[in-house]
Amino acid sequence: QEKKIFTVQGPYPIIRSLLRARGWVERKLPSMGRPLRSPWPPDEEEEEEEEERWDEDPDGIHDLMSRLVRDQVPNFIWTNRCGTVDCRLLRRDQVVNHYAGVGAFTTKEGLCLNLRNLPWFDQADPDTFFPRCYRLGAADERQAFIEDFRLTAARSLLKVALERAGDMPEGTEQPLKAGEGPGESHVPHPMPSTAGSGPPLPPQLVEEALQVCRQHLASLEHQDIDGDPLSPRMTDADWDCFLRDYYHVAHKGARLALSGAQREQCRALLCRLAERLPQLVMEGHCNVWILKPGAKSRGRGKAGRSGGHRLPAKGGVPQSRCPPGIVCTARLEEVLELAGGCAAPSARVGEWVVQKYVERPLLIFGTKFDIRQWFLVTDWNPLTVWFYRESYLRFCSRPFSLRRLDPARHLCNVSIQKRCRPARGRHPQLPPDHIWSCWQLQAYLAQVGQAGAWHQVMVPGMKAAVVGTLRSAQDLVGSRKGSFELYGADFVFGEDYQPWLLEINASPTMAPSSAVTSRLCASVQRDMLRVVIDRRDNPTCPTGAFELIYKE
Repeated sequence: QEKKIFTVQGPYPIIRSLLRARGWVERKLPSMGRPLRSPWPPDEEEEEEEEERWDEDPDGIHDLMSRLVRDQVPNFIWTNRCGTVDCRLLRRDQVVNHYAGVGAFTTKEGLCLNLRNLPWFDQADPDTFFPRCYRLGAADERQAFIEDFRLTAARSLLKVALERAGDMPEGTEQPLKAGEGPGESHVPHPMPSTAGSGPPLPPQLVEEALQVCRQHLASLEHQDIDGDPLSPRMTDADWDCFLRDYYHVAHKGARLALSGAQREQCRALLCRLAERLPQLVMEGHCNVWILKPGAKSRGRGKAGRSGGHRLPAKGGVPQSRCPPGIVCTARLEEVLELAGGCAAPSARVGEWVVQKYVERPLLIFGTKFDIRQWFLVTDWNPLTVWFYRESYLRFCSRPFSLRRLDPARHLCNVSIQKRCRPARGRHPQLPPDHIWSCWQLQAYLAQVGQAGAWHQVMVPGMKAAVVGTLRSAQDLVGSRKGSFELYGADFVFGEDYQPWLLEINASPTMAPSSAVTSRLCASVQRDMLRVVIDRRDNPTCPTGAFELIYKE
């Protein structure tokens, strides 16, 4: 009569315990054993959920109560997959923890496609928080990626030339990271202008890069519409030759001749490009891209899984595993070959997305990390977004280096790192379980003189990215009153502390894989129920660490 009957699919002991403490009774699903497994290979979220404590009912009281309500309709439904419940068949008073159509931003392909529409809904520029991304299955986007890779190579060549000459223009240089002193830079090839063996490559190579960048700048400034005709465009054959020489410079440290006049032109051109390209600094100069199965979310198909084979090293840059995992590579032909030539179970040919890799991430003790940041949507019309004030960091197990593109150095997911052997000489202040809380990060930032970075740059940037992403997909999600959904956004930070959104996960893991996540996962579930259940009867009740950041 009080409409306090709930159903939970999967091992969520915290949700069960919190609802029972509120006087709710569980209507258990017919299967009393372990939850049914998905046909997908186990991923990070699911593997960790296997470690959760299954529902404990030693006296059988909960089973008895469940039998008494077996013919009743549950008022609250919690499932670990959106497709488990058809929202069209629900009654208006039923509450469920999913919306339909969220693949518009919880799959890599959906995120890649829909963030381009953000300028129609908001003044925000997705290029300021989401690394540029292309769907390789679409012919026009595949060609756009090829052009982007080539342009990035030309810019990178100018950066390498200036860096080796010790002359990077203001606004394009790579600042020291927090806690990093002179001599600790992670630049993959910190070579002087005399680096490498053999004769230097001809000055014509720099001249070609300058010409390409001038043409690109003219197109960005729309000077190519009404102005004088520019120099002839490079042909595919010209680009093949240019990229071959670029690989020798950027990956193998080949010597590069740079005249005084060219140095000044490089400086001026990069400064002007920096005003037009928000991602110029974070893209580095190795032109590394990351290839991902586009239709998956929640980490499915990440590199380091069994079943792939290791790619041979090319151009001095070893490659990571072949799909079904995520692959990092710095060569155009390998991206196109992998996307079109690997018959992988996790994605059909043409379903891959390729994204610019953040080559200049913020490091802690020389090691890459990302952040899992929760947020909650309680309505899509009007869009209502709650941001969780606590989050946790996930560290890689080996020091960051662009000379080696293996998962242990570049993919922070717990399921990958727990299979990797920690590096010898790993910094003693790095956590052995690879997890920090955001409070530990803030303490670290204060120690290195960046106490304001978290609240002034990092958190506001994450909030803006979350709201912008949701607004771009708002018209594609099924808006149902009574539903809600908790998401986990993954961010990496640049050396300037600006966040870069990597992906958004539906049904983020609630598994206690460490002391930090054991506390935080319990807290976010407790506070989530305060928002979605307690506030219905008491709009002024406390909402814990959830903060309302957006409501239309």
